[in-house]
Amino acid sequence: MAVNSIRFSIKAKDKKTKARLGILKTPNGEVSTPAYIPVGTQGSVKGLTPDQIRELGSEIVLSNTYHLHLRPGEEIIKNLGGLGKFMGWHGPTMTDSGGYQVFSLGVAQKKVSVQNKSGKRMSKFTKSVFLSPADTQFLLPSITKTRQDKIKNKLKQAIINDDGVWFYSHIDGTKEWFDARKSIHIQEQLGADLIVAFDDHESPLWDFETTQISLERTNRWALESINTHKSENQLMYGVIHGGMYEELRRASAKFTEKHFNAIAIGGSYSSKKTLYSVMDWSLENVDSNKPRHMLGIGEVQDLFEGVSRGIDFFDCVAPTRRARHGNIYLSPENGGLISNNFTVQLTNSRFKIDSMPLDPGCNCYTCLHFSRAYVHHLFSVNELLGLELATYHNVFFITNIMKKIRQAIYDGIFLELKESWLRS
Repeated sequence: MAVNSIRFSIKAKDKKTKARLGILKTPNGEVSTPAYIPVGTQGSVKGLTPDQIRELGSEIVLSNTYHLHLRPGEEIIKNLGGLGKFMGWHGPTMTDSGGYQVFSLGVAQKKVSVQNKSGKRMSKFTKSVFLSPADTQFLLPSITKTRQDKIKNKLKQAIINDDGVWFYSHIDGTKEWFDARKSIHIQEQLGADLIVAFDDHESPLWDFETTQISLERTNRWALESINTHKSENQLMYGVIHGGMYEELRRASAKFTEKHFNAIAIGGSYSSKKTLYSVMDWSLENVDSNKPRHMLGIGEVQDLFEGVSRGIDFFDCVAPTRRARHGNIYLSPENGGLISNNFTVQLTNSRFKIDSMPLDPGCNCYTCLHFSRAYVHHLFSVNELLGLELATYHNVFFITNIMKKIRQAIYDGIFLELKESWLRS
């Protein structure tokens, strides 16, 4: 395992919950936690410049190993100074392993053949696997249904074995191989401060036996990731998997705790209730002094529930994806509730003459200068400015929640803040 130059320290703990304040020090700057990490999948947070991201209060961004490998390629990025310099971001960066994208853009789109240790082949998916909206929400949070259907029709069958996965590029159908060594090698060339061990993403539709086989595969790939990783300036996260099964989640947490200095929770959950149970099962079995990251999760309710359980980092495409579809975040005093995901659909006709800001009381650039009617108009005529203004507001909204959460933990009133947001 590479000797690491990145340090995480806990500065304060909440007395009523497991929430805590921390600082992650990296070669490219510090990150105050709990923190939301904006997702710049292809080296760009959609609709925002790096200066705007910093202005919004974000201290770190996340990009995707799978996508950057396909375009423009890790060698190009390395030769141009690494991910941060390549995208004009002067701060810490993170890359995921590519395992989720291999699943969501390849494995999950087709009936996939899987081999276990004995060589027995079994089918993980059926044609109806994505007919359930609840399943789709947790399996493919970064893909719209229209794009999902297009990809599904385009991709060929993917094949997983104990060594890695063969899949077909969602761009041109080129056959690609990903394994732990390749994922870590790509991430080292990209040069992010934080990276993730290669993992096998399970489906919430799998039974215990199939999920266990997947977890065993993730554990093997985790050890291969450790053996491959050589950089002293990167902190590598191990990923807890195990689907909705408590026994598997606890076992995975103990394994990850033993081998990694940073803990991530990934995989599938099937429901919010299961998601929060997974957090509990996992965190009860890891060192409280290690940084904890909730992969691909970042809705308002999830932020409060995760922080209260001791999660330090979240990443999620929801703020930018929602913005691109005119779905705008609202605070509780303006109608934001758990039942509507703290959002309102700004493209609805009732906002055509609405003179109020997107979220009255919000002091982001969009809300200080523009009305709901104006941004509604921009969406109705397909003006790019509408996407940009909505994105600015949504990312500000989430980063501002995290700022309020950090202050509340410091002041000893986090539980009160959580309850004021998550009331029915």
